[in-house]
Amino acid sequence: MSISGTGGVSFDVDDETALILESLEEFVAQEVEPLEEDLDDLLTNPRRGYHEDGRLTDELLEAREEVRRRSAEAGFYAMNLPEEAGGQGVPPVTWYRAKKRLASKGPGLARHVLAGPEGPKPLLLQAAGEQVERYLEPAIRAEKSTAFAQTEPGVGSDSPNMETTARKEGDEWVLNGRKQWITNAPYADFIQVFARTTPQEEAGRYGGITCFILERGEYEVGSYNNVVGAPGSQAEIHLDDVRVTDERVLGEVDGAFYAAMEFLSLGRLELGAEAVGFSEFLLERATEYANQRQAFGEPIGSFQQVSAKLARGRAKTYAADAAGLKLAWKVGRDERTVMDSSILKWFATNVFWEIADAAVQIHGANGLAEENPYMGLLHQARILRIVEGTDEIQLNTIASQMGIGGE
Repeated sequence: MSISGTGGVSFDVDDETALILESLEEFVAQEVEPLEEDLDDLLTNPRRGYHEDGRLTDELLEAREEVRRRSAEAGFYAMNLPEEAGGQGVPPVTWYRAKKRLASKGPGLARHVLAGPEGPKPLLLQAAGEQVERYLEPAIRAEKSTAFAQTEPGVGSDSPNMETTARKEGDEWVLNGRKQWITNAPYADFIQVFARTTPQEEAGRYGGITCFILERGEYEVGSYNNVVGAPGSQAEIHLDDVRVTDERVLGEVDGAFYAAMEFLSLGRLELGAEAVGFSEFLLERATEYANQRQAFGEPIGSFQQVSAKLARGRAKTYAADAAGLKLAWKVGRDERTVMDSSILKWFATNVFWEIADAAVQIHGANGLAEENPYMGLLHQARILRIVEGTDEIQLNTIASQMGIGGE
């Protein structure tokens, strides 16, 4: 989406974005697809990609890291970050379109071409001094990966009530607590962990929270949270008297929650882009199958129950994509996007869920087979309705922005 010459909004793909998308297509064909062919058995059979303890196999980990490194060398991986930080400074609309394009290729390695939860996010741009060279720059080059450790057991979406604490003892901070459902925790070189440094009664509900950078080996990785649809990706983090100095504080003391909220819309934009891209992938496959599969002497797509599923899916994906483009446009203009981001997150992920379920149904027994992507994406769709704020949180936010229910 861009501003047209008449002052209005254009949905045309601008020349720069078109070139980036074309270059991404070439990169995937030349650098990613050969790796996918070599690892076809691991990628299509979920039982073979993990060790008994839930950890991803070395082959799969190495393939993901290789894709990220090659992407960083080509200038794609963290291209949404500012040029002065080592990115390309591409606008949110371009980032959205790129994320969506890669997701539309399905659940293989292509989605790792652009930085995900393991990569640098705008919050890391607060890095200062030695932190820039030690954490930010290697993360942008995909030489190091990270994790965003905020969620806790028993707290969930009510993250300001976190129980993890950091108290000052002399020149050191002492961290204690437990984090759960932390994506990339088993593999991260460093984590960005949130802890309460000032009690709520003194700092307020959203104040008094600080972000610390902890390196691998300074904290304990607990049991794997083998989530259906993303096994091997998440784990617990245990903090038992972990000691760090002020040099490990990311941003301002007591100001981490406010800083994180500034970039909430970008996270939901990325997630919405993936939901739309995966929906497009499923619609393409299901449409092709419906036109080829014969039943009672004709293609199953000629039956209204099947065609209606696909038509509804196409219409809703179209609407979700429009919502994503509008959000990206507003993010790029630094406009307020609280309601827009919640609408996209709720709508796009529920559309993805509906289409994934329809794709399984249209494929019948074939849709249930592990070697096909349909059940895996159905599980992925279910995950996306929870992470980055549950359905309920999004609807509550939308209602609040509408002025429903008071403060």
